[in-house]
Amino acid sequence: MLLSFHRERLQSTTDPTPAQVKEERRKEKPPAKTTARLKDSEFPPCSGLPRAYLEQMNSHKSFASFSLACSIRAHQQPISCIDLHPRKLILVSASDDSTWRLWVGEMLLTGEGHSDWLSGCSFHPDGSKLATTSGDMTVRLWDFSRGCCVLMLSGHAQPTWACSFHSCGHFLASCSADRTAKLWDLNSQRCRLTLRQHTASVNSVCFLPSSNLLLTCSADKTIALWDARLGVCTTTFLGHYHPCNHAAFSSATSMVASCDSSGIVNTWDMRKPTSPMAAGDTGPLSANQVAFNHSGKMLSQTFCNTCMITPANQLNNSGTQ
Repeated sequence: MLLSFHRERLQSTTDPTPAQVKEERRKEKPPAKTTARLKDSEFPPCSGLPRAYLEQMNSHKSFASFSLACSIRAHQQPISCIDLHPRKLILVSASDDSTWRLWVGEMLLTGEGHSDWLSGCSFHPDGSKLATTSGDMTVRLWDFSRGCCVLMLSGHAQPTWACSFHSCGHFLASCSADRTAKLWDLNSQRCRLTLRQHTASVNSVCFLPSSNLLLTCSADKTIALWDARLGVCTTTFLGHYHPCNHAAFSSATSMVASCDSSGIVNTWDMRKPTSPMAAGDTGPLSANQVAFNHSGKMLSQTFCNTCMITPANQLNNSGTQ
């Protein structure tokens, strides 16, 4: 009897009171789930943005000064894209072997994660990240400081071909064989706009530096200029008779260059898009890519294992190869 009394007394001192139970349950209650999404980025104004390459408009080398400096055996399978770091002497390569690699003469870093071939790569404007596109229909964002993929963007229904960062670094554009280009907000991690004018695969996409203008080209033989803030096509360039493979802005002038699968290379004035300023023929094989130098006066064209550099307004003149 005495033992039972002590047991009940001990239990009364150790068992929590109803008030204590209620307080403990309140503490253990999980926090309410929030439905607030990440905040969207805002586009910077078009006016007043510095044009990064204007101070280099008159600086370009002569044809005779170009020579092969280095050759790198980078991948075991074909290389689909390369890009230069915006601030350092670093090169990135993307390949059909589903990997990308950083180079400074020797390999610095390699990235694996895509489940199919890589088609494009682009450095973030501050050089800290890399975006890649792939046959697995995704766009991935890689952070060099963390050494891994930090964001995978899904939404395209076919392989993605290329990507381009806005100069502010908060937006990424991608294009795909599904006939669309998409604008991704990297802060809210969502697709802000889907651009739907082309009637065939969209093969290239690029932002005009320090601008909200976006350029796309397509297998439907057209090049389109978009206002990325509204998703509205402002200009369509008509003049190619075969699928367009690539198009690029000049960073320092109002020129646009494009190339197609028959080897035709055209340059255009954005202010007069009705017909090409100049045209060159690298055929009969496909012209794969075009790029302006910083001054906008020279144009590089790649075709048939060859890279040719010519004056941008004289494409039929022989350049250096």
